[in-house]
Amino acid sequence: MSRSEHARVRVTGFQPVQMLAVVVGLVYLALGIAGFVRTGLGDFTGNQDHTVLGFMVNPLHNLVHIVVGVLGLLFAASSASARTFGWILFVGFGLVGIWGLMITGVIASNPVSGLGNPLNLNAADNWLHLVSAVLGLVMAIMPARKRAHVETTGTATATTVQQPLVTGDEVPGNADVPTRPVPQQTEAAAGRHRPSRWKMHRPGRTAH
Repeated sequence: MSRSEHARVRVTGFQPVQMLAVVVGLVYLALGIAGFVRTGLGDFTGNQDHTVLGFMVNPLHNLVHIVVGVLGLLFAASSASARTFGWILFVGFGLVGIWGLMITGVIASNPVSGLGNPLNLNAADNWLHLVSAVLGLVMAIMPARKRAHVETTGTATATTVQQPLVTGDEVPGNADVPTRPVPQQTEAAAGRHRPSRWKMHRPGRTAH
């Protein structure tokens, strides 16, 4: 029997990046629900003075928060999908954060100024979105918690040697060897193998 051991490093357990995805998802889901309670569904892209914890909101902004929250909870199902959610946060909120800086005048040049301010962004929103983008980058590159698994495999081989069975008569001087009884042939069977005792002689010419 021979055994071999193979060590494999695998991602195991509930990962920290999954926990972060759950936390971010719950925070944004709560912001979205509270925002709808504050603004209702009217004036979907309006710029009224509706705030939640200092963040300016409108129904469209609330909808974005709810979508982000639901995605966070769904993508927390696995380590790989949670990292994908991190990249979504980094790219999405990074762009929205830069756009918010343009809208609030921190960055003077705004190539899409014609769109106005459909999300009703203010300086607090910009900080929230930029921090979310940085957190998303951390989630995307966060190392996974791994554990080494040692797998042992074993194989066994057996050799069977078959020896012919011989009778005691074939092994002289070995009376203890068991013998196999030889079945008696019936007379009819023996007759089939019995050599013929007569030959047919055709009359022939005698040689002179």
